[in-house]
Amino acid sequence: MSPKLPELSLLETRVLGVLVEKQRTVPDTYPLTLNALAAGCSQKTSRDPVMSVTESDVRATIDHLRSLSLVVESSGERVMRYAHNIERVLDVPSQSVALLATLMLRGPQTVGELRINSDRLHRFADGSAVEGFLHELAGRNAGALVAELPRQSGARENRWVHLLSGVPSIAIASSVGPQSTVAGVVETTELAALKESVRRLEDELEALKRQVATLRQESGGNG
Repeated sequence: MSPKLPELSLLETRVLGVLVEKQRTVPDTYPLTLNALAAGCSQKTSRDPVMSVTESDVRATIDHLRSLSLVVESSGERVMRYAHNIERVLDVPSQSVALLATLMLRGPQTVGELRINSDRLHRFADGSAVEGFLHELAGRNAGALVAELPRQSGARENRWVHLLSGVPSIAIASSVGPQSTVAGVVETTELAALKESVRRLEDELEALKRQVATLRQESGGNG
């Protein structure tokens, strides 16, 4: 069983999102060089928030992601190249990787926005298909990777957010704006409760797994 991943930083999720994006949109240049990866992280389009990072920033980030097996390094023509290893580490299908990458690159989005924005990474048949994979990611036994946020005042759809950096309750509360201060406080409370619920379920799951492992050992010893 893979150890539980620590919460990732914004740059770490940006690096992973860029690697997935470039793998599927410009496969001839993938795996990426450090220079190309830094450029992808600092890209002005299809990014929220927009960032400006140096190769040194990205190199340090890659070192940490490599220690988590989320990024693998290979030697190319005189330069090192980097590829993601998300599917294997998180044990999720390629469709789910496309959605996670879109959330990592563009922030919280509705099902409709995700379907449009992930189209170059994977073409989903309809919104229901997107929603199906989101619910699978939210209900994983190994721990939720996405969560559906409470609907904002005046919004027609709920937004979804990835949880690789934890539940961004403070960011969500500030994004509702000064006219929705009360709604922001309510959302923050609900998100905190969601995070606590996820942690409790993960603890219960780990305890159950330990019990099963103990029973298996006892059964093997008696056999």
